[in-house]
Amino acid sequence: MTSWRRSDQSVALLILCHLALASISLICVARLYPAYHVIFSSEMLPAAVVTVAAFAVLAVLFARAHFSFGYFAGYYLFVMIAGYLWLNNFSEFTYNHRLSGFSAAISMVVFLLPALHRPTLPRLLTLSPQAFERLLGCIVVVGAAAAAIGAYYNFRLVSLDSIYTYREALTAPTLVNYLVGTTTTALLPFAFACYAVRGNLWRACAVLVLLTLFYPVTLSKQAFFAPAWLLLMLVVTRFVSLRLTAILSLLLPTAAGLILVGLYHYGLLPERFAMPVFQLVNLRMAAIPSLAMDYYNEFFFAHELTHFCQIGYLKPIMTCAYQEPIAVVIYNWFGIGGYMNASLFATEGVASVGPLLAPISAFVCGIVIAIANGMSAGISQRIVLVSGALLPQTLLNVPFTTVMLTHGSVLLFLLWYVMPRDISDQAG
Repeated sequence: MTSWRRSDQSVALLILCHLALASISLICVARLYPAYHVIFSSEMLPAAVVTVAAFAVLAVLFARAHFSFGYFAGYYLFVMIAGYLWLNNFSEFTYNHRLSGFSAAISMVVFLLPALHRPTLPRLLTLSPQAFERLLGCIVVVGAAAAAIGAYYNFRLVSLDSIYTYREALTAPTLVNYLVGTTTTALLPFAFACYAVRGNLWRACAVLVLLTLFYPVTLSKQAFFAPAWLLLMLVVTRFVSLRLTAILSLLLPTAAGLILVGLYHYGLLPERFAMPVFQLVNLRMAAIPSLAMDYYNEFFFAHELTHFCQIGYLKPIMTCAYQEPIAVVIYNWFGIGGYMNASLFATEGVASVGPLLAPISAFVCGIVIAIANGMSAGISQRIVLVSGALLPQTLLNVPFTTVMLTHGSVLLFLLWYVMPRDISDQAG
């Protein structure tokens, strides 16, 4: 067995620290938001610690693997499942927690095994540098057109605190929604990454400005923060390895939220400064995807499975017990504060096939991610990280098929596949 490099040891240690911080964060969430049916108790603490410690063995996979898109996405999902295994010990729900916890852990393992691999794929088409430049220009034009079309149907300048008041009233044709989703999640981040990594900073800034125009169109927090997030990922990757960037991108916001809520708890910081960050990061970004696993298990242990009928392309040709989106069904049943969209482990897994077959679904999704890794082979992995920086968080909150199709991930993978292989990082 080969010895561990110092960088591998650093990755493993950082992951263990992240899991510890994430567990503490979930304790704070349970105490601050008891309406989510998670009651922290010291009696169950040893079992929770043992469960997460056993699951933490998977950190070895991340410590030994090279960076890829699957590494980035897989790490976010790994932390989410670790959070669910922790919460599983404190949940008030009555479903079979042992079966669901075991299913979630196995699903994560069988997802990561292919997702961390980068297969060799035949290279059937590679654009010339000139054709690729024209393609980037076309993407920017499509982005501008999507912003204009979206603004025609919906345009409202409101604060982040008010978006939920107005977002339900947004209306646009399905095709326009697909265009906006694909443009903001895949196309424009790709154009930004290519321009920025190659040193075309003015064009990269123009793409960021264009991305900001989608916030009043979508009233989405992701649209609001996307330009700053992409820029932050670009800057961090100049100084930190790609693997550490992927880990720190989730660890540091979690730590910041914990520090701020701790300062608020001891009276050292006003609530208006601490709680918005904790609610956005520790609750919404980190805890809700794990909590969704708890809610989906509770609901689908007692109700009919979807058998994938929730997928928009299949629903017209299948008999489906649910006419509304699954997130709406969960919301209506539990009366929780907001729609609870969920990851592939909850939707394509628990909701579609149940906990016994969920690992098979997760394995298929992992193979798709492995193919995406193969399609990006040979290009700057920094471009892969920056252009795909919005997808890991999206995968935590959106069904896998929706991320692939509605949010344009498949199109992004194709762009990685056809782009010239001689594009390298340049100082900006």
